[in-house]
Amino acid sequence: MNMDKAGSWWHCAYHLTTSTVSPVILSLPFALCSLGWVAGVFFLAVTAVVTFYSYNLLSVVLEHHALMGQRQLRFRDMATDLLGPRWSRYLVGPIQSGLCYGTVISGVHIAGQSLKFIYLLLRPNGTMQLYQFVIIAGVLMLVLVQMPSFHSLRHLNLVSLFLCLSYCAFVTAGSIYIGRSKTATVKDYSVNGSREHRVFDALNAFSIIATAYGNGVIPEIQCRRRGELPDKYGSSSSWQATIAPPVKGKMFKGLCVCYAVVLSTYFSVAISGYWAFGNQASGTVLANFMVGEKPLLPTWVLLMTNIFSLLQVSAVSLVYLQPTNEVLEQKFADPEIHKFSVRNVVPRLVFRSLSVVIATLLAAMFPFFEDINALVGAFGYVPLDFILPMIFYNITFKPSKRSLIFWGNTLLVILFSALGFLGAISSLRQIILDINTYQLFANI
Repeated sequence: MNMDKAGSWWHCAYHLTTSTVSPVILSLPFALCSLGWVAGVFFLAVTAVVTFYSYNLLSVVLEHHALMGQRQLRFRDMATDLLGPRWSRYLVGPIQSGLCYGTVISGVHIAGQSLKFIYLLLRPNGTMQLYQFVIIAGVLMLVLVQMPSFHSLRHLNLVSLFLCLSYCAFVTAGSIYIGRSKTATVKDYSVNGSREHRVFDALNAFSIIATAYGNGVIPEIQCRRRGELPDKYGSSSSWQATIAPPVKGKMFKGLCVCYAVVLSTYFSVAISGYWAFGNQASGTVLANFMVGEKPLLPTWVLLMTNIFSLLQVSAVSLVYLQPTNEVLEQKFADPEIHKFSVRNVVPRLVFRSLSVVIATLLAAMFPFFEDINALVGAFGYVPLDFILPMIFYNITFKPSKRSLIFWGNTLLVILFSALGFLGAISSLRQIILDINTYQLFANI
């Protein structure tokens, strides 16, 4: 399969930004409702520091093994080399696949919500249901998902970066405007509920924040250029390099750009949304911009915000569909033939379309956006982004057991393993509660 030209660190920067910054940030004010001001801002800051640190560790490990002649193109490749094939086959591989596919389901759902929001702005008395808009969003994804490789998304991901900055600016300005208006409701920042309820909600909030900062495709973004033959793991997938060798320094520059966007958007959206709506902040803060059928902001502002969110989440979903595409095309594509040959186009068309159809069906059936985010965070992003990078670093470089970095990494692994386990229980509990409250295909 022909390889595209590898990209620069700028390509890396907006691939990283698109795969990290997504409309999940619209749930951050809701997360702060369960934590309050002090704990909420603290978790936002600590999670930013830990993920930036862990992604740098991951990049250093990948570069080290690449210089040693071991190209590790995916998380499961790293697990195979460092933990053993069984860990890769039965734990790390399924976690990454589930994480990425869960992110796609969440993305299709939020795209449907944006379409529904736009529809209600234009037709306040419209009768279309949420699941119908989710299906429309799925049809859009069916078209976009046919792009042949990760690197072919680079221009779309650059646009995605600017879309993210734009709708976050609209959301922040809108929250401040509503919060300062004469009709603003009295703000209540108390954390409600029994002690048990508050504990579970706090764990759920942590999982949402972990999802917001999570990135499940760091190795794929950093992967080196390959030849036309399958790599040593037997894959001949559509993953293609996003950074041309040498990689050293490029990932760090890309991460710096990514986290400049992360810090400027996450904190502004989370703090302004929680300040404006207090503990009444919805699962997505855009829902607070309307009371019943009455918009609290000019219609054009809400339209632009939702259009930008719709387009950006489509780009995010495309990035996270790539691991699913890879697994399918590894089995059904022929790497020795041109990627646009009939032999490769037909399987790509069929199986990519099938994966989108299934994701769309699940998004329509379970329209609990914040709950899906929490579940994906607890089961996927916490292990891949908060635990494995530290383990990989300690195994690769074997720092002294008396060193600060060894014990720092070990303590982070223990702490986030516990939080991830408790967060998984909390997110499953919340989904069960919502299933008992709402019916399938609910119009939320």
